[in-house]
Amino acid sequence: MDFLQSQHSLSAMEWGLRAVIAYFFLVIVVRVLGQRAISQLRLLDLVMAFVIGNIIAHPLSDEELGLKGSIVTTIVLVVLYLISLFSILKWPAVRRLVNSKPIIIVQNGEIIYKGLNKARISIDVLLEELREKKVEDVKKVALALWEASGRISFFLDPKYEPLTPAFLQRNAEPFDMPITIIKEGKVDKKELQNMQKDERWLIAHLERFYQTEINNVLLATLDSKGTLKVFLYH
Repeated sequence: MDFLQSQHSLSAMEWGLRAVIAYFFLVIVVRVLGQRAISQLRLLDLVMAFVIGNIIAHPLSDEELGLKGSIVTTIVLVVLYLISLFSILKWPAVRRLVNSKPIIIVQNGEIIYKGLNKARISIDVLLEELREKKVEDVKKVALALWEASGRISFFLDPKYEPLTPAFLQRNAEPFDMPITIIKEGKVDKKELQNMQKDERWLIAHLERFYQTEINNVLLATLDSKGTLKVFLYH
């Protein structure tokens, strides 16, 4: 296995074997590091991000290195990555090996210490995630799961859930996405026309309700009900 050692030159086959060994070695290393190290990236995505940037960068910075090895290695890694993705979709055993199952860290208001240890996170991290979700008391959490993405999913006890129109058996209005009609002092005439309004209406509305001109508007939005919301430069 001389191709693992420093060589003056390598064949395409040897470059490919190096890529295969490096790929699976990094998969194992990242898997051992745990979900916190992976953070927002999935395991295979992180491995590819680690490797390909370095592979391409070296020949560009070192005039003695040719592109042949980098091209062969990158092609092999991309093929391995695609095969790995297909295997994850096709075989549950591979999926369980690569994608970790969610870990229970809070259940019925109680912190599961074994779950924290398994996820390799501290109480401080748990409390920080709770604060980000605006949950001030662990006792309000019915279930918290440490996901493979490195995030915590929280499910509040039903008695602490905020009231919704469905809970009150009331009809809620459909979602209405406001349209941007002014951005940084410039009118989007096409959007304004789509809303069946013209620039004269807009100018009159700004003068009547906001005592300002278009040039002074940082952002203005208009919804289907004709409600104009204006944000001025400050």
